[in-house]
Order: sequence, then structure tokens, then C-alpha cells
Amino acid sequence: MQDDKRSIEIHIPSEYGYEKVAMASAVAVAKRMGFSPDRIDDLRTAVSEACLNAIEHGNKLDVSTKVMVVMTVQSEGLEVNVQDQGRQRLPSDFPQPGEAPGERHRGIFIIQNLMDEVEFSSMDAGGNQIRMVIHLNKTSE
Repeated sequence: MQDDKRSIEIHIPSEYGYEKVAMASAVAVAKRMGFSPDRIDDLRTAVSEACLNAIEHGNKLDVSTKVMVVMTVQSEGLEVNVQDQGRQRLPSDFPQPGEAPGERHRGIFIIQNLMDEVEFSSMDAGGNQIRMVIHLNKTSE
């Protein structure tokens, strides 16, 4: 694979079921890149969880808002950014990687344990973003 970066951008409605469009796109990209089936399953689950969080918690199921998913192909892996348009900022009490979640944040816990890098941020203009990276040559544990 070349070192140049290629990006795929998808905008989905804030409605249950559309997370499957982003998930299927991420799987197609990962297959093309040569990820193992186990790592593709990890990616599928993490992208679905991130999109559902954006739809439900960030955008509050407001069908007039969108979730933007940007996948950037890199030589060492795949970066996936999921951004909502919500007015609700991310809470600051996420579990740390390896720490069991409480009643809330189970989806975040899953994402943190499936991806190699995860960052959460709130944008000044509104909305939240989850940045996830999955490395190409790492195997599932």
C-alpha cells in the first residue's frame, strides 16, 4: 500500500439503522487494506458503537442532524473519525482504558478496548468527535 492518504467521507442521518451504512463502508475499506477477519470484526463493532453514540447521545435522535464519518487510509492502519452535530458536550467521566465501566459508558469501554488509539473531543462550535485508529499489522487478543 502506498504512503499517500486517502479519505472516505459519509454523512448519515441521526436515525437508528443508518450506523450500518458506516459500518459496512468501514468493513469494505478494511478488507481492501488487508485487515484480518478478527480485526475487521473489532472495527465493525467500534464504528457501530461510535455512530450509535453520536446518533443517540450527541444528536439526541434529531433527524435534522447528521453524523459525519471520515475514514482515512494510512500505510500503518485506518483512522476513523465520527462526529455529531449535537449541543450536548461529552461527559468527562469516561472509564480509562482497561477500567470497567459503570452503568454508563459501556459503548465507550467497548471502543477503547477494540481500537488501538481512541480520542474524544468536543468542538467549540458544537458537536463531539471520536477519533479511532486501528493498526494494520496488529492481531486481536
